[in-house]
Amino acid sequence: MDFITYAVVGILIVAAANALGPKLALAPALILVPVGVAISFLPFVSAVEIDPEWILVGVLPPLLYSAAVSMPTMDFRRDFTAISGLSVLLVILSAVVLGLIMSLLIPGVNLATGIALGAIISPTDAVATQMVKKLGAPPRVVAVLEGESLLNDATALVLLRAAVAAMAGGISFGGVALDFVWAVVAAVAVGVVIGGANLWLRARITNPAVNTAISFTVPYLAYLPTEHVHASGLVAAVTAGLVTGRGAAKFFKPQHRVSDAQNWRTIELLLEGGVFFLMGLELWGLIGDVHEEHSSALVALWVGLVALAVTLAVRALFVAPLLSGLARSARRGESIKPRLQDLGERLTPSDGEPVTLPQRKPIGRTGKDGAVRNHSPEQLARFSFRVNRKLADIDYYLSAPLGPKEASLVVWAGMRGVVTVAAAQTLPADTTSRSLLVLTAFTAAAASLLIQGGTLPLVMRALHIPDTSAEQAEERERLHLEMRQTAQRAIAESGYLDTIPGLRERFGAFLKTAEQEEDQEQHLTPLARENFVKARLTMIDGQRSELLRLRDEGVYSAAVLTAELAILDAEEISLRMRTEDD
Repeated sequence: MDFITYAVVGILIVAAANALGPKLALAPALILVPVGVAISFLPFVSAVEIDPEWILVGVLPPLLYSAAVSMPTMDFRRDFTAISGLSVLLVILSAVVLGLIMSLLIPGVNLATGIALGAIISPTDAVATQMVKKLGAPPRVVAVLEGESLLNDATALVLLRAAVAAMAGGISFGGVALDFVWAVVAAVAVGVVIGGANLWLRARITNPAVNTAISFTVPYLAYLPTEHVHASGLVAAVTAGLVTGRGAAKFFKPQHRVSDAQNWRTIELLLEGGVFFLMGLELWGLIGDVHEEHSSALVALWVGLVALAVTLAVRALFVAPLLSGLARSARRGESIKPRLQDLGERLTPSDGEPVTLPQRKPIGRTGKDGAVRNHSPEQLARFSFRVNRKLADIDYYLSAPLGPKEASLVVWAGMRGVVTVAAAQTLPADTTSRSLLVLTAFTAAAASLLIQGGTLPLVMRALHIPDTSAEQAEERERLHLEMRQTAQRAIAESGYLDTIPGLRERFGAFLKTAEQEEDQEQHLTPLARENFVKARLTMIDGQRSELLRLRDEGVYSAAVLTAELAILDAEEISLRMRTEDD
């Protein structure tokens, strides 16, 4: 009964923090951690100790899965170089540097134990980086930070297991490298299978409640078997989320996607808020343990602050050359852009229709005049797609550069959080100065959230990062124009409006004043109304197919495409609901 009472109180506190946060211009985590700390010092509140398995197994898989589902795979692909560098190389570098420093600062802690602590503190947190998104950071910065936080947990946990093994006296560099490769490769394979099975199964289930209930099991279906074969269950959950997010618009019905999004937002709110609240509650017990072992808990405070400062310094030294290399790559892309544009023009004649050949022929070679010869229509279409996507990637890199301002934001917004606290508590019970190490990790995570998260709005204002709202508005207008043209083509090909006199004119009036659609549908005969509805559904299907094609090419930004897909979903749901009522 006490557990139920505490759970209800905790949910209400999390809800209150999320309701008050926007009014106070604070992220909910910055409210929940201090509230948890304050409650932990109350005399009638006993020390709180949470089994780390509850967080590593019960909380992280669904949180990372949900974040992966909502992350655009297009952005993930484009910035995979930066994401992989931050999530693998930076974690290893930070762990080794921290290990050396911690072994010097903490008496009795050897290098292996120090690296274990470094592996715990190194990864950034997927939940904490949501603060950056809500503050309106550039979309590319958000994509890099989210991608990093989705993958760096695997590197950190594999490195942590290796360091723990070294503490027991058994470790080899080759073994660590092999473990890491297996952890990632096996996890990706399982995640792809589970994500594909999720799309196939849920596409055949019509009940939205059942559909969403199945979705709640997907991160665990990916996580559990992967961990059983000693690979990274978190990477498997992330991979399943990326596969699901990419295929959702194609395989799931609009009402299922809307139901999924709302229910998963609720799960995220409760889980991430609950973990930050528990972080604060655990403080008292950790302080008591460290005080008994070291006579004072202040040592954990200053060691944790030193660890955070070192982590930020290493991050800054790593991010600067990484982003500089990406800038050079973007300039190289700009240099080849004219040639790609010229090639694209040869593949597409002046009437705008894709180049096709009358019959399939074997692949040939480019002639002296530069024309592409002897390609089949399918091969030519694939080649044209790759050229267009490469051009779109170049435009993306040039329009959203990662310069010094963006690099500073990437450094400062890389916050520690849930993973650090949970991983620290997996240290073996016989680890030297275990309580001090756990409290040090907690201090680094809490200080990261409070210091970096608390000052993040000030940092963004000080950096004067350009506002991209005008460019996004222009991009939305161009997409709306393209969607109107797509709608007209879909309607013309459907033939639904040609069977009844006057219906095409009425539908044309609807396209011009969509907000008056009910007026356009009035006084229609049942057959005319049926064709009117079929024409609208055909139009929506055509527009959605075109949006998915544009997404694959990368012509428009992920944010604009996602917003347009949401509008189409809302229109289809509204239309089907009215049709069912009638």
